Amino acid sequence: MVIVLSALVLLLQLIPFVASQSKEFVSLDCGGSGNYTDTSTGFNWVSDASFIQQGKVTLVKASNETRQQYKYRRDFPADNKKYCYTLGTVQRRRYLVRATFYFGNSESEETFPKFDLYLDSTMWDTVSITDSSRTYVKEMIIRSPSTSVDVCLCCASTGSPFISTVELRPLNLSMYATDYEDEFYLAVATRVNFGALSADAIRYPDDPFDRIWESDLERRPNFLVGIAPGTERRNSSKSIKTDYREFPPVKVMQTAVVGTRGSLTYRINLEGFPANGRANARALAYLAEIEELELNETRKFTLTQPSVPGFRDVVVDISENADGSYKLYEPSYMNISLPFVLSFAFTKTLDSTRGPLLNAFEISRYVEIVPRTDPQDSVVLVSLQAMAAESDWATENGDPCNPAPWHWVRCSSTSPPRITKIVLSGKNLSGTIPPRINRMRSLSELWLDGNSLFGSIPDMSELSDLTIVHLENNRLTGRLPSYLGDLPSLRELYVQNNSFSGEIPPSLLTGRISFYFDGNPDLHERKKNLKLIIGISVGAFAFLVVLLVGSFFLLRHLHRKRLEPKAEEKYNSSRMMSKRSSAYSIGRGGSTLIDEGQEIAYITLTELQGATHNFNKKIGKGSFGPVYYGKMKDGKEVAVKIMADSSLHGTRQFVNEVSLLSRIHHRNLVPLIGYCEEGSQRILVYEYMHNGSLRDQLHDSVKQKNLDWLSRLYIAEDAAKGLEYLHSGCIPSIIHRDVKSSNILLDINMRAKVSDFGLSRQADENLTHVSSVARGTVGYLDPEYYACQQLTEKSDVYSFGVVLLELISGRKPISAQDYGAEWNIVHWARSFVRRGDLMSIVDPSVQGKIKLESVWRIAEIAIQSVEPHGSSRPKMQEIVLTIQEAIRIERGNVAQVESSSEFSTGRSFHEHLDSIDIECPDISSKLAQPTAR
Repeated sequence: MVIVLSALVLLLQLIPFVASQSKEFVSLDCGGSGNYTDTSTGFNWVSDASFIQQGKVTLVKASNETRQQYKYRRDFPADNKKYCYTLGTVQRRRYLVRATFYFGNSESEETFPKFDLYLDSTMWDTVSITDSSRTYVKEMIIRSPSTSVDVCLCCASTGSPFISTVELRPLNLSMYATDYEDEFYLAVATRVNFGALSADAIRYPDDPFDRIWESDLERRPNFLVGIAPGTERRNSSKSIKTDYREFPPVKVMQTAVVGTRGSLTYRINLEGFPANGRANARALAYLAEIEELELNETRKFTLTQPSVPGFRDVVVDISENADGSYKLYEPSYMNISLPFVLSFAFTKTLDSTRGPLLNAFEISRYVEIVPRTDPQDSVVLVSLQAMAAESDWATENGDPCNPAPWHWVRCSSTSPPRITKIVLSGKNLSGTIPPRINRMRSLSELWLDGNSLFGSIPDMSELSDLTIVHLENNRLTGRLPSYLGDLPSLRELYVQNNSFSGEIPPSLLTGRISFYFDGNPDLHERKKNLKLIIGISVGAFAFLVVLLVGSFFLLRHLHRKRLEPKAEEKYNSSRMMSKRSSAYSIGRGGSTLIDEGQEIAYITLTELQGATHNFNKKIGKGSFGPVYYGKMKDGKEVAVKIMADSSLHGTRQFVNEVSLLSRIHHRNLVPLIGYCEEGSQRILVYEYMHNGSLRDQLHDSVKQKNLDWLSRLYIAEDAAKGLEYLHSGCIPSIIHRDVKSSNILLDINMRAKVSDFGLSRQADENLTHVSSVARGTVGYLDPEYYACQQLTEKSDVYSFGVVLLELISGRKPISAQDYGAEWNIVHWARSFVRRGDLMSIVDPSVQGKIKLESVWRIAEIAIQSVEPHGSSRPKMQEIVLTIQEAIRIERGNVAQVESSSEFSTGRSFHEHLDSIDIECPDISSKLAQPTAR
């Protein structure tokens, strides 16, 4: 009875989750005549007619397929073009993308097709049909690089490309995370359910994410052979706990194969792997003990084939690793090299009483991501297509360059590709030339003649590679821009038969450029003006006379000065006596203008002694020195920081902080009110922050206030905006270098502001990094910066990722007591997040009062921020947007997307500027040695 009730509760919990998942699914019936609901799954299938305009619909004579989505297929021409479906995604979310191909027995052609399948610009697989009655399934697991992905077919070597269905399935945030997802997709080679009760595959609704788990009873050639003697099938009705990392379905985990004679061996062909070589792969075994073992019985085994370095001696003990029976355990091999024909074997250990057991496995190969065409170019091409939306040429989709370029563009061979040529002569374009064309820095030829373009020629002064421009036979107006004659590579310019007016720039008439301009009645060459020539000549003569007279008086003055040496020496002596003794001292006296005219007040030591009652109330201590509470004569409360380090390094920190804060102003940076420099005393005066630091709120037993989750999100948003301003809003950008919870201060309204800029550095716009001796705080310091001594904005991102982990967990960044051998919050948290066990790191004080999806958003961006290599970390802009998304989720009000917390705290979005992405050179290979997790 208890088991029945437990199963019922689990089912009731699963129903709303399954329903919500299916609403986000995209299911396209390629060639389908209309929309419908699949009765077996409840999926809403949509005709692909609104997604693609090319191709033709072919009726399929099915031999064994009865599902409605395989009654038709969409065929495409066997030409040099590509044909793409564009699917909307959420950037950086993980998805399973699936394409299926059922050829059947059609009337239109007999040759079995072979063609290529692409995801965006990345080669996914080659589809080779050899059995007309088989449904070929291709699956790719991706983290979406943008707000859409393209599934494309092209390059047929036999027959014609075709497709039956395209599907998009969003995944849980923890699923299929790898260390290489910025550079590689995962193409699923096989996913097998062992001990299956029938030959039917298991998928939705048994699997809420609609993965396809093939049965080990499937009887197609070379699917599974080489089964070891003594292999027996087992199944159980027990409810297996599978809420771990990849969330395999319970139905899959309730069956298994067992090697009763001590070994399990199989051989399988891995689809999509190189036929004559090996490929880097991710292999994952799914294990759950479904047999009843006696107290004195054990099940231990090792992987003996393939012989993988580092894994051969690893002993699998399901019960121990899964923390009890009926619970999932997932040993995984993140990066191993596997052959096309994979033979694998599990063998029991000498001290084991039972043979090895296997419930399921999944193997995927790494597919290196090929960059899309530079977005600066793509946006212009889309604008041009919109100017002739009804034309056939404007329906080309997918990436403009890869795998096959649009027929009206030419591309460079760089990565990412750039557009070098646009040919749209006589293509019915109507409108103005897109102004963003000036960003197409590799464009060499522009052919827009014979259209209905109007307006003036936009700025193209940055197109240094431009050699040929055809704008003739349009309705363009205005003056010809003078910069055209200065373009270094321009050789041919055609502007005939337009409505240009005014004078032709002389630089176009030098003969260097082949220039054609007839058919513009109001366009004329500059007329020579005799009066102007005479005036210029007279002016030049007068200037020469003035110059000669001035030179005479200057020489006379210098001669007199040489006759007065004693007066000059006296003046120089006085000037030297007045010079300041310290090279790092700051001018004072009431106030001083520092760095581009920003005024910072100078406050005397006497004033500060009065404000602080002779430095009576100490409120903290930072890297700069002790901090005291003060109240100025006007009633303003201040924090007074006295520099404890009188060395040259300390003086540099003092000057650095004053200089920086004199020119940067943002509501999420602690403002500098003034400074004092008298004798050996160097003092900074800041706005007083009533609620201390974030570290106090999280870790100080006296000041700790048990912040709720929403308050933590608001604090994270404020601090991230402050850092984003430093990275993106300042020119040159500023790298803080000491981001930590004790440098995030909270005002009386709990608004967060970033403080302590003594270690900050300005970036050099002409360099990818700043060479600098590593400085910062242990636990927050970027390991890549520490290793290579090259500072970038991504070093701040790493430190802020640690702060986010503090906010999630309520734990300190370094603690042997909390983390044991891990000692560091990064290693500790990453291990839990990667296997989907988020609640093990969430602060107990907020558990039960949060929306789990909101915490997942922050956990995922935090783990991305502390990636070992800076190139894999997000920018602060992305972090701000993710935090704001988490706030929306936590508040549960989608309508407030543009104001985060506008009504309660006065927050609003500020414009996000493009930041400079600076990365430290990689210090390891792209694919590290395999690691089990």
